[in-house]
Amino acid sequence: MADDSEDSDPKSVCDVLDRLKELGEKAGDDEAKLGSALEALGHRAYGPFFIVLPLIEMSPIGGIPGLPTTLALVLALLAVQLLLGREDLWLPGFLAKRGLEGRKLVAAADKMRPFGAWLDRWFHGRLPALTKGPMIRVAAAAILVLCATVPPLELLPFASTLPMLAILAFGLALLVRDGLLMAIACVLSVAAVGGGLGWFVSRGGEGG
Repeated sequence: MADDSEDSDPKSVCDVLDRLKELGEKAGDDEAKLGSALEALGHRAYGPFFIVLPLIEMSPIGGIPGLPTTLALVLALLAVQLLLGREDLWLPGFLAKRGLEGRKLVAAADKMRPFGAWLDRWFHGRLPALTKGPMIRVAAAAILVLCATVPPLELLPFASTLPMLAILAFGLALLVRDGLLMAIACVLSVAAVGGGLGWFVSRGGEGG
């Protein structure tokens, strides 16, 4: 039975986007809920969620005030579960009931597809040992730190894109078992956190 579940899991970014587009088409003018996305992507869909939510933040929709912080909250909750080794994803009711208008989700999926196809073409299955065991917890811990940088960075338009890009890299690495990308994600994390700290220092200097 476990094998059947794994076979039904998305295997690429475009596969993830196709499922989200289908979910958005079904919702239409209504909201496509996060809980429904969890059903569509699979209850073990850590990788897909770590890809999709950053992609939404990096799209024009990410400019909606408060959305990056909300997405970071969801990502942090998922990262805690990954860190603890929980196999099945869980979302509290107040988050599971939140969502995005179906038509906007379809539009976002369509806009993100060329980038998704590029990711699928370039990243796949290198050094898979770096996507297992302790590295999974390293990724989870890094994602938690990255999520913590998002709320203050939201004060600047699209400044939270760099930490979200690092989270996306972790998600893609987990989805396609690409250890080289996992290493790149670690480097991006250091750059994102360093950039965030630099911004705080510069702002503090201006305030002084």
